[in-house]
Amino acid sequence: MTAWLPMLIPAIAGIATFALGESRGRARNAVNLTAAAMSMALVARLVVHAYNGTVVASTIPMLPGLELGMSADLLGLLFAAVATVLWGVTLVYAIGYMDHAADRARFFGFFALCIAAANGVALADDPLSLFIFYEILSLTTYPLVVHTGTPEALAAGRKYLFYALGGGAALLVGVAWLATIAGQTPFTPGGALTTVSGRTAELRVIFALMVAGFGVKAALMPLHGWLPGAMVAPAPVSSLLHAVAVVKAGVFGIIRLVNELYGPDLATSLGVATPLAILAAVSIIVASVIALRQDDFKRRLAYSTIAQLSYITLGTALCSPLAAAGALAHLAHHAVMKITMFFTAGSVYETLHVKKVSQMPGLARRMPLTMASFAVAAFALAGIPPLVGFASKWMLGVGSTQGGSVWALLVYVSSGALALGYMVPILTSALREGDHAPARGAESDPRMLWPIVTVGVLTVVLGLTAGLPGSPVHWAMTAIAPSFGGWTP
Repeated sequence: MTAWLPMLIPAIAGIATFALGESRGRARNAVNLTAAAMSMALVARLVVHAYNGTVVASTIPMLPGLELGMSADLLGLLFAAVATVLWGVTLVYAIGYMDHAADRARFFGFFALCIAAANGVALADDPLSLFIFYEILSLTTYPLVVHTGTPEALAAGRKYLFYALGGGAALLVGVAWLATIAGQTPFTPGGALTTVSGRTAELRVIFALMVAGFGVKAALMPLHGWLPGAMVAPAPVSSLLHAVAVVKAGVFGIIRLVNELYGPDLATSLGVATPLAILAAVSIIVASVIALRQDDFKRRLAYSTIAQLSYITLGTALCSPLAAAGALAHLAHHAVMKITMFFTAGSVYETLHVKKVSQMPGLARRMPLTMASFAVAAFALAGIPPLVGFASKWMLGVGSTQGGSVWALLVYVSSGALALGYMVPILTSALREGDHAPARGAESDPRMLWPIVTVGVLTVVLGLTAGLPGSPVHWAMTAIAPSFGGWTP
């Protein structure tokens, strides 16, 4: 049962949070922070086992010939580690952010359930198990998107649910169809469908259906429409959507699909990898261009997320080992960079009610630590060395050329320039003279400020240590290698 604990611990915390209710805030916070610490310790233990060659796994029978399985392999554990570590940081931030908000028990309860579902997606042993947790993630996220109860939030929630359930339906058809021709197939590095032959047309359609299902949460264009609208949710929810769990579940599903269900060789021979790569490349450029025109701070970050997620999809679809490893590393790196940015957006709104880039003059003087942390994350997102974004983007670029896809390298370089184009104006606006005078005391609630500084520092530390064992880069290369016949960089 150990493989189930990363999912069970936050699930129990969520149920306990509902039971504690609104009036027992300290107990509620203690339960969630303790659960986050326990989850981090457990994931760390599972990582040690996996690095030593022991993959902890467990299954629960559902129907004859049908099991719900969890497997703590290195690839899944990287996603689980991102979710659990950033859950802990986000909890501290959210306790400050939601201090005077209503329905906090509901908020923190569903937040914990989302982390449970994300860990279920991360460690699912097969497509059916992944689908079940993927849909639970959709349903547990909806109450967070509509948390404020405003007409705008309710409209955004309906749109999110429409996209999520539509994508889930496509994914279900693909998973069920695959089960009829291949049975319940565990994820296998290099591909699990090597015994399926003579089903070329069916396998292509199934691939398209599963990409559509995962592509909604991965915000592949034109399946991205729910994401900018969901920015009406509180900042901790935006962080959950963009950095911690929801969108990462989508790109993680694509990583599993290409590398461990179809396998790079079969995906290439069927001709399904190239269309996916082109779709991702178009999403990168179009979303980056749209981000340039957004004055709303969170919407600009939302379109940036769409572009950066497609970095991961493109790297995976190139079916080059170094690009695939760079894509997996970028899943972790992007999480740290983007959560810094959404924490910043939430803090400046809660402290000064600033929500547009045009309202930011003087902000750097008023909130220097906050904006310095944002600046580090912004330059990391553009791939400036030695910050964390540089390492994974370097791997993606070099992997593109090694795989013979120089065009993908040009897409990555162009997107890096566009990232500077939509991030630098935020910084220059904040640095200009304006109405925001320097703070007389703390620049914001310390429970929001120090999580921002922490993840901002992490974007530097992870960049400086990218070449060391145990870093997301080393971890990603180790996890991806078996899908490419034991490839070593």
